[in-house]
Amino acid sequence: MDYENKLVLAPMVRVGTLPFRLLAAQYGADITYGEEIIDHKFVKCERRINESLGSIDFVEKGSGSVVFRTCHEERNRVVFQLGTADAVRALSAAQIVFKDVAAVDINMGCPKSFSISGGMGSALLSKPELINDILTTLKRNLDMPVTCKIRLLKSPQDTVELARKIEKTGVSALAIHGRKVPDRPRDPAKWNEIADVVAALSIPVIANGDVFDYEDFQCIKVATGASSVMVARGALWNASIFSPSGKLPWEDVKREYIRKSLLWDNDVRSTKQTLKEMIMHYSSLELPEGKAVIKSDTLADLAQHYGEEQYYEFVSRNRLLMNGNR
Repeated sequence: MDYENKLVLAPMVRVGTLPFRLLAAQYGADITYGEEIIDHKFVKCERRINESLGSIDFVEKGSGSVVFRTCHEERNRVVFQLGTADAVRALSAAQIVFKDVAAVDINMGCPKSFSISGGMGSALLSKPELINDILTTLKRNLDMPVTCKIRLLKSPQDTVELARKIEKTGVSALAIHGRKVPDRPRDPAKWNEIADVVAALSIPVIANGDVFDYEDFQCIKVATGASSVMVARGALWNASIFSPSGKLPWEDVKREYIRKSLLWDNDVRSTKQTLKEMIMHYSSLELPEGKAVIKSDTLADLAQHYGEEQYYEFVSRNRLLMNGNR
């Protein structure tokens, strides 16, 4: 995978599922990260071809729940992001999925308690030996790009020092969120500190933080010197941020997301979570649309609310036909 001059969809928990990744790609995203998947959970999964959907599903043994869903269409641009604190377990998880994705990325930036409590995410930032162990183990055993995503450390010097150690593991690229662990989303991203890392490394750096319009892609590239740019909230609020011709109306983007969720039989909780995040930025969950999404129990309910009943019926009919012809 080439990491030069790319527009990248950031990993987002419960948002970065197949429909949203395909939505971002439709509007112009070159690389799309999946949501973080925890290694403990993924090593319990088995790969299954879902013929009625045309997808590749990684299903948890026992529960039968789909932990990760992908398809051939995104094979060359989807990045599987792994939450891990153990090199052997990380490799076991990656070996289950590596033939179906373009790259594997290790999450070293998530500040949420469920990651940190397991020694994952940003907890890794203070453990350079473990970082080295995980990344070198993956690089040695996988014939594919391996990358990681970090946050800024306490000082620019600390960040540069860690980034140099990461580069020595042989990773293909490094993504940096321009905030420190205690920073909140409302705190400005420190593009200048990303620039310090770019200047110190020879591998591609992917800059992340405060990209809300298409023009911001160029702004952060110029300010940091980064090879590529990653966007999270800007894409969540309107995935057509990736389009050089400008954002599409929010209502159109939402409806396209609904259709893709119906087509790929996305988990209704994930679909609702993404819609709620979209609504909260532009409106309020207290208004009729928000209340309707909250009350929806099924994808059929959401289809009805957004006027996509016919599309839902069309997709359901086709799925029945596919199952009948098997």
